[in-house]
Amino acid sequence: MATDQTTRHHLDYFVRPAGMTSVGQYAPLFDALPTDVADLVRVAQGLLLHEHIAPAYGVTLSDERRGTVHIRPVERLLGRLLEEDDRPLATARRPAGRLAGNCRHFTVVMVAMLRAHGVPARARCGFGGYFGTGTFEDHWVCEYWHGADARWVLVDAQIDDVQRGLFRPDFDLLDVPRDRFLVAGDAWARSRAGDADPTTFGLSFLREGGLWFIAGNLLRDLAALNATEMLPWDVWGAMPGPGEPIEDDHLELFDRLAAITREPDAAFAELRARYEGDDRLRVPATVYNAVLGRDDAVLH
Repeated sequence: MATDQTTRHHLDYFVRPAGMTSVGQYAPLFDALPTDVADLVRVAQGLLLHEHIAPAYGVTLSDERRGTVHIRPVERLLGRLLEEDDRPLATARRPAGRLAGNCRHFTVVMVAMLRAHGVPARARCGFGGYFGTGTFEDHWVCEYWHGADARWVLVDAQIDDVQRGLFRPDFDLLDVPRDRFLVAGDAWARSRAGDADPTTFGLSFLREGGLWFIAGNLLRDLAALNATEMLPWDVWGAMPGPGEPIEDDHLELFDRLAAITREPDAAFAELRARYEGDDRLRVPATVYNAVLGRDDAVLH
């Protein structure tokens, strides 16, 4: 399938680093990284440690080390990492020396590496159905443009050999099936159509889920498609609170957002215009960090 001029324009947008995925002063370090997607996944896994899965690696995180999960920009993540260990990025750190993060951090680092190599890539916020809970868990993955196949491919950069043993995924994590990871818009559409129970989308260990949760991830996915990849607990604008009913006017808004984020290339102009033109959707300079219970400057 040929890449038409319109698609090429969209790809150019997703190859440009932005506020969260710019590597800034560390750009020279990326020149030495491999270009193969599987190799880049291993690089990310050698730099980061999921805060909630650390015990599986024999690591107990102190509150201080866990604090890096609240860092948003990749450049700041790299700065913190290299303060402790200035070896090349392709050198895997021992688990205790890796930077604490979560699925979003694995994803944005992967996006940053791909973009640094000229590969169009974007973060997707949604729900993974492969964590052994029988539900779709809050999750982020990387989506990159596979030039040879002329299609977008989902890659889960978080699941390494340790986590394969824990979750036992039965598919290629370098090409995640679209029914195993649902972008937030798909979860919303299925729930609204009555094809899925909205309470099965969320965080099962916190017993949280429902349309309000899906709506939050829908806004985070919209922001990521507009090159602003937020933390999973950042709250702003039209996001409903936990368990909050969603009024009819907001249902219509989220219905439309689901439609355009499910097919972001087909609706690229509207996706950009709605985000930039609506204060309820656009990420402000300060958001509410729901985990820390405080307002945070986005690029801090």
